[in-house]
Amino acid sequence: MSGAQRHTEPLDVHLIAVRDGASGPEVLLSRRAGEVYAAGCWHLVSGHLDGPWEDMVAALVREAEEESGVVIDRADVRAAVTVHHRAPAGDARMGVFFEVRRWEGTPEVKEHQMCDAMGWFSFEALPDPMVAYCRAGLDAYRAGARMAVHFQEPGDPIAYDRSVDRLVLVPDPAARGTVPEREVRAFAEQAVGRITAWTDVSWAREESRVWRAAGAEGGEWYVKIHQNDRFHHREVDALRSLAPGLGAAAPRLVAADAALRAVVLTAVGGRTLHGSVHPPEQQRRIFHRIGQLAAAIHHSTPPRPAADTLPLGKVERHLAGALPHLAPGDEEFIRTTAQRAASLSPVESVPTHGDFQLRNLRWDEAAGALYVIDFERAEDGPAVRDFVRLSDAWHGRPDLFQAVMDGYGRRFTPDEEAQFTVLSVLDAVSGIAYGTAHADPELVERGRRTLARLRTAQRP
Repeated sequence: MSGAQRHTEPLDVHLIAVRDGASGPEVLLSRRAGEVYAAGCWHLVSGHLDGPWEDMVAALVREAEEESGVVIDRADVRAAVTVHHRAPAGDARMGVFFEVRRWEGTPEVKEHQMCDAMGWFSFEALPDPMVAYCRAGLDAYRAGARMAVHFQEPGDPIAYDRSVDRLVLVPDPAARGTVPEREVRAFAEQAVGRITAWTDVSWAREESRVWRAAGAEGGEWYVKIHQNDRFHHREVDALRSLAPGLGAAAPRLVAADAALRAVVLTAVGGRTLHGSVHPPEQQRRIFHRIGQLAAAIHHSTPPRPAADTLPLGKVERHLAGALPHLAPGDEEFIRTTAQRAASLSPVESVPTHGDFQLRNLRWDEAAGALYVIDFERAEDGPAVRDFVRLSDAWHGRPDLFQAVMDGYGRRFTPDEEAQFTVLSVLDAVSGIAYGTAHADPELVERGRRTLARLRTAQRP
């Protein structure tokens, strides 16, 4: 024992009674009153064990009935989170928080000498003032933590104050790897305030990492770590220069850290179009909006003089990885296409998204709104670059191709058509090589399908 005094903290029990409200889950809170600690502050129904023979679940059931009149079956009590708390005066205690979603009776104030109000509150709009200890337990519960420490310092307010929030979540073994590193968490919280929940939403095919972050005061953001400096700088530049002109159709950059290769972005609505199913008329409407969004990206700055932007230098490297999966005649077709590309007339250069495909496009059905994410491959290039990965989605559906072109406002020029073919071949080969190296059969198959389609189109 290293200290002179053993810990002999009392044990508190706290009821997190949850019901479904009109706008989402709601929690039951009571307002303390009279000659009690933290009078005037909102708190959970709570209390102490009544003697050495009462267990903590029995104490919760008893306190719930005494304070609010509800009857709880102990079989409906679920463990939520344990918080080791120290008050500003220095007194420490253990708080065990329990979730209950079923009970008998209607909650109402029963101990008027200790409480003067009781009500249901959305987790997104918790009342002020609230006891900081109680708020710590609720925030830890919402974050999915099993255990937390909330040691306040002398002089800290009893009521929750975001500027002196002392909550520290103790990581769960099962959650290893599902939250960012400490430096990234600190960077994100410096930008948007304390984050109570992290959800890893990284795309399986990419090496960049992405988390959805929920704030203690409400709000949602995305925190992204790029796999290399090039992608980081591309996305940051695009979010600062290109994305603002797209308005609500693109996320807003909240903060960026080049050393961490990290960004914090506002959340956009909708659901990914990758794998989604819509009626034909709705599909045409969506693809018309896709064409409009592509035009907005390409017109975000004036076009630049024509330049040779075809990445022909990568052909041999991609071919080496793709050869085992190519069909007879594919290699000759790829090399012939690359040779012809050298004589193509360059087309003007515009801002491009660089990875304009269904998985980076989100559709909000209720609002009829389209959103685009993931600008880490954004760079200037031929406008048709942004239609290469999209073209697989309209193959066999001339109505969808027409909808895109109508939304875009024009068809491709002959020079753009030629560039489009070359870029499609190069993308197919790189997709096969990447899919082979990363065990992604869908990418391999998509690349093979693209080559077969282009070869068929080239035949007399």
